Amino acid sequence: MDTTVADTLIGTTIDGRYRITGRVARGGMATVYRATDERLERTVALKIIHPSQATNVHFVDRFTDEAKTIARLTHPNVVAVYDQGRHQGLPYLVMEFVQGRTLRDLLSQRHKLSPVEALAILEQMLAAIAAAHRAGLVHRDVKPENVLVAEAPSGGTADLVDAVVKVADFGLARAIEASTVDESGQLMATVAYVAPELVQTGQADARTDVYSAGIVLFEMLTGRVPYDGAEPVEVAWQHVDNDVPAPSTVTPGLPGVLDRLVARATRRDPGSRPTDAGALLSEVQAVRDGLGTVHVETALLRQVPSRASDATSLVPTVQSADATAIVPPVPAGTYHASHRPTWARLPEQGGGRGMPHRRAASPAAGGFFADRRRVVMTSLIALMAVVILGSTWWVTLGRYTEAPTLVNMTSAQAVAFAGEKGFEVLTGDGIYSDTVPKDAVVSQNPGPQKKIVKGDTITVNLSLGPEVHPVPDVVGIELAVAKAELESLRLKVKEGKSQFSDTAPEGVVISTSPKAGEQLKPGATVTVVVSKGRAPITVPNLVGKNINQARGDLQTLGLTALERPKDSDQPADTILAQSIKPGTGVAKNTEITLDVSKGPPLITVPDLTNQPCPQAQATLQGMNLRARLDINPNGFVRAQNPGPNTQVPPQTEVALTCL
Repeated sequence: MDTTVADTLIGTTIDGRYRITGRVARGGMATVYRATDERLERTVALKIIHPSQATNVHFVDRFTDEAKTIARLTHPNVVAVYDQGRHQGLPYLVMEFVQGRTLRDLLSQRHKLSPVEALAILEQMLAAIAAAHRAGLVHRDVKPENVLVAEAPSGGTADLVDAVVKVADFGLARAIEASTVDESGQLMATVAYVAPELVQTGQADARTDVYSAGIVLFEMLTGRVPYDGAEPVEVAWQHVDNDVPAPSTVTPGLPGVLDRLVARATRRDPGSRPTDAGALLSEVQAVRDGLGTVHVETALLRQVPSRASDATSLVPTVQSADATAIVPPVPAGTYHASHRPTWARLPEQGGGRGMPHRRAASPAAGGFFADRRRVVMTSLIALMAVVILGSTWWVTLGRYTEAPTLVNMTSAQAVAFAGEKGFEVLTGDGIYSDTVPKDAVVSQNPGPQKKIVKGDTITVNLSLGPEVHPVPDVVGIELAVAKAELESLRLKVKEGKSQFSDTAPEGVVISTSPKAGEQLKPGATVTVVVSKGRAPITVPNLVGKNINQARGDLQTLGLTALERPKDSDQPADTILAQSIKPGTGVAKNTEITLDVSKGPPLITVPDLTNQPCPQAQATLQGMNLRARLDINPNGFVRAQNPGPNTQVPPQTEVALTCL
């Protein structure tokens, strides 16, 4: 599957030196790319953290510590770090690029390994971890995902005995005396491989890595980890409560010496394990040498029957002190003529010590036996030629067939159809597709009609449907980091007009359009508005002041007043409200709208002439006016001041002449 299509960093040159050419893997915290060091003209791996982690100070510090940690370990089985730096605010590491696969990938493909292969890989793993232990470091996360198996000198990773193994990801490594619990109290290890002391006390030392290496050996020999459970904490406590079972209980026929090796490395009591990876390495080498001495044979001798009369037994079994097992061929160059049994040696090699001396046969007898020997040798050579030709045909052609076409099938249909053809189906990463329906097969490996081993596994990638991404919430994040996160989703970024903000520092995103959470297709544009920081002028509190005073205050600050008259019971020209809250920062010449009281509304004085004075007084009081009765309060109104229909403010006094 091509994973480079949706990544805008592909093709980017970082620090004018590292040109990114492809994406290798994407994890929860960081992404690893393949890059070309244009200065030294070599391929490197570039590991850069995700924008979402850029504000996590604890993680960034740990990321930087990884470079310093690995720089202390100069060892051929440790992935080297060449450089470190920052790109658009995101820290990155430049590391050695290992052409190959992880041990996890190999186990997913092959399920389990032969004892010789497993020990060959474990030796190099322990050599790398031993170098860390000598430097006073504990890896703390030994697992197949952190073991890289490079291509063997013979090409590919098929010959694991010759492959180069490198241990990666020392990001969790700490000094031996340091704690293995992070600041949040969470266990910093993978529960399938976690040592009991980590679960109980959270402390790690070199023996903790020894335990994890023992679990990895168990998995290589059996194709599974010893414990499983619904919850991680359940798995972790099984390491505390149980002894690791013998690998031979899962894979019958394994030599007992391997059971004892796994048991030694995975004792629940750290004091009963080898003291460090170097000590375990010595034991592994002794076991491997022992197995190799007992099981040495060549591909040629496997084709020759052990007796002339037993022509059907073409692959002998070798009995060791622990078990009877069929042993795979040893690598070329390890066989010596002395390893052959006496009956298979050539005349010039001799038949071995202690063979009785015979007198020379007569010419006639010698000719008879010579002819018979030629017949036997010719028959054996012919038999071996047939076997070798048959094996060659099987290895190169006979075991292969064509992969079925699974593209456009649903997942269930693909599994069923492949099963009918004798294949297993493994589901890989999904792929966005505008044409293939969601959950249908977009691609397969091997491809349709491509050569594949009978009964092998076909990896299919299912459609994720059309590619859409929710707009991430980048409000409160620096512009450079926000742009990197948006562009990583293949979204275009447009900067809107910057604005002052009383809460967001300068250079920080204060809003986006569309808003966070809205679904967008790749190529869509997101407009970001960035803070200019707090504005330079603070708006004063003007409510309750006279408009004349407010005008003067605003003019002094360099602000402009816009007046808006309002009916109110407040005295005329009193400020009732302002459009910008007091204390807000604003720029020079900002307009502030002020609501100004027009004063209480006027009242029209009624015509009270000839009315009884007490009645006229009551009328005025009901209209929020005051009455003054002159001469005879019980008489009739003969005159009034102000006169009828005059408009006066509330509580104005009206004088009534009563006669």
